[in-house]
Amino acid sequence: MMNEVIKCLLERRSIRAFSDKRIPLDDLKLIAETARMAPSARNQQKWKFTVVRNAELIGELCSVIEKELDRPDYDMYNPDAIIIATAQTDYEFAKEDCACALENIFLAAHSLGIGSVWINQLRGICDREAVRQVLTKLNIPSDHSAFGVAALGYPAQEHRSISKLECIEIIS
Repeated sequence: MMNEVIKCLLERRSIRAFSDKRIPLDDLKLIAETARMAPSARNQQKWKFTVVRNAELIGELCSVIEKELDRPDYDMYNPDAIIIATAQTDYEFAKEDCACALENIFLAAHSLGIGSVWINQLRGICDREAVRQVLTKLNIPSDHSAFGVAALGYPAQEHRSISKLECIEIIS
């Protein structure tokens, strides 16, 4: 018999087409709280989770990414909200800590019927002037870099099953 946690882990998929249905604010707060409860190296918690529901600000961030990375029509799949996981740039475990937190976000969202997809385009361009201007507008500290973005929204369609890959080997 499969428990609900294992079921959630096995059923979660990246969603790249969102409906226009709004995510309740309480659900976004709960999802963000699960990020905060993720493991972090030495329990340092040198991270920040910025929840953005404002479509204009999400669009502004997409526009700057589009220009900086030459990605025509970049839109993060038109999410209802995003959660930006940032941490102190010079913290040696920033990437790993944020990855753990993002996984919590993705699983919590799925458990609530909300779709998600990892957006990684901000990684490496946070200190470009145009990007930093938008991050500053979003109250992200100047000594932080983005280590991932969770784009969130209700799926526009049912997700399809994926084929099983032969990537697990058990040696007894």
